[in-house]
Amino acid sequence: MNNLSMHNVGLFLRLSRPFFLLGGFLLYGLGAAILIFLDIPIDPELYLLGQLAVTFIQLMTHYLNEYFDADADRANDSRTPITGGSGVLGPGGLPYRIALYAAAFSLAIAATIAILMLINGSVPVLAWMILMLIFLGAFLYNIPPIKLITSGYGEVSTSVLVAGLLPIFAFVLQTGEFHRLLIMSSTPLIALHFAMMIVFELPDYSNDLKFDKQTLLVRIGWSTAMRLHDFAILFAAGSVLAAFLFGLPQRVVIGMTITLPLAVAQVWQISRIRKGYKPRWRTITFSGLALFGLTTYLQIIGFVVQ
Repeated sequence: MNNLSMHNVGLFLRLSRPFFLLGGFLLYGLGAAILIFLDIPIDPELYLLGQLAVTFIQLMTHYLNEYFDADADRANDSRTPITGGSGVLGPGGLPYRIALYAAAFSLAIAATIAILMLINGSVPVLAWMILMLIFLGAFLYNIPPIKLITSGYGEVSTSVLVAGLLPIFAFVLQTGEFHRLLIMSSTPLIALHFAMMIVFELPDYSNDLKFDKQTLLVRIGWSTAMRLHDFAILFAAGSVLAAFLFGLPQRVVIGMTITLPLAVAQVWQISRIRKGYKPRWRTITFSGLALFGLTTYLQIIGFVVQ
């Protein structure tokens, strides 16, 4: 393979943003962890098919996002390793159509997996309904004219979809039923994911203004969005306490409270930016990602480790 081919492979990997796929594995795994806690058997084949469907829907979303935001992403001079898009589409990079072809391929694979699940014959109706909601939310996140990402509601809908519906889908796929532990465990994660999305949009604020990308941050202003971020963190902490009072296992709650210092540090960093201190975008974005990811991981450990 020549150097040009290797370069293009590297660009395509950046376009695919494989690091973010880990979130899908974690959140889908949270649903499985609750199954283990409740001593409910897991069908390995069904679990794998569900995970593959989630992963390829994620990939489709990444590629569509890159395609429709390519010009804005290329002009973004505040890009961090996890925000601002890949910036690899366009002159000197990959052709725009590559992202569109990759999105179509990912959609085709997801549809094939859905057919295999249909052939399996053991997928509950409720699981199909949730999978359809996940797909529609992911597809409409980027596609005009709805384009949830610029509707002012995209951050909320994405947080509910990712942090709420993925664990529920994994659980319902195996049981066909809902359980109160799903709400208890996912509610704080939805709030933390929402806070993380606000953090991710902060470095892109000026670029989004330039390209009239109507994200929540642009619509309500950076100062209001920062306060909304702090409220989301506080709401997450309060929901953990409420979940504990309503029966969330103590070891799960203890695991989540381990991340409390990280949550406090994140609120402190946001307050410094609001006061005019020079922002450290890499630090704050990695902090937001770590808070959400670590809280999810510690929940899984709490449910699985007896």
